[in-house]
Order: sequence, then C-alpha cells, then structure tokens
Amino acid sequence: MKRYIAEPIATGFGTGKWPIAPATAGSAAALLLYWALPFNGEGDSPWFFVMIVATALIGIWAADRVSTTADPDPKRVVIDEWVGVWVTVAFLPTTWGWLLAGFFLFRVLDILKPLGIRQLEKIHGGTGIMLDDVGAGIVGALILNAIRLIFF
Repeated sequence: MKRYIAEPIATGFGTGKWPIAPATAGSAAALLLYWALPFNGEGDSPWFFVMIVATALIGIWAADRVSTTADPDPKRVVIDEWVGVWVTVAFLPTTWGWLLAGFFLFRVLDILKPLGIRQLEKIHGGTGIMLDDVGAGIVGALILNAIRLIFF
C-alpha cells in the first residue's frame, strides 16, 4: 500500500513519467505550480517555505520507497526536482524572467553538480536523492539573489 502512495508523490504526480527529459518536465511542472499558487508576488512567503520543507520530507519518504538496490535513483523520481527548483527561486520576485532564470540555472546545476553537490547524491536512499537537488537549489538561489541584489 505504501508503494501505491509513494509512486505518485515520487514521480511528481506523473510528471516524472514524461518520456523525454523527465527531470526537466518535473522542474517545469513545479515552477508552473509555484507560479499558480498565491504567494503575493515574492518567493519569501512563510507558506512557500512550509511547502518546500513539507514536500522535501514527504519526497524523501516517497523516493526511498520507490528506489531499489538495482535502481537507487530512478529517473522517474522528480519530487526532488520540484523541491530543488523551488529552493532556487526562493526570495526572488515571481516574475517570469526570474522564474525562467531559476529554472535554467537549476537545471544546469542539477546536471553538472558542481561545488560538492555530487557528493550529496552519494548519500543512501531518498535522502541522497533529495539532497543533491536541494544543494543545487541553494547554490542557484545564492547566485540569482546576489545578481538581483547587486544589479536590480
């Protein structure tokens, strides 16, 4: 029964089953969901952070149930991308320019995994699946917020 609940959560309610680039599809779906929610135009709403933490915790549980020894980080698991892209756009205005910058920067960081992010993915189970994307999101948020504060 737990697996039947975990599968839709881990796959970002099916967005991870997209046949091409499931992580990109999951990130895009998460960004659209974030944009559609009423956070008053800024990525610093307390409810936004509650959503990030709750999704991360539930996502760790779900990813842990879906992953196996043979496939420790299944491509269809994209709930970590949801959390990662949300972390990336934290504190930014919810305009399409900033959201798209967050989306693309997060995808680049998630793929390249610089600055020790790759080490986080080596942690076992759902925690490792989630933490490398949270790490990419933190780096992305630092970069974009520094750009915003310096130039805008």
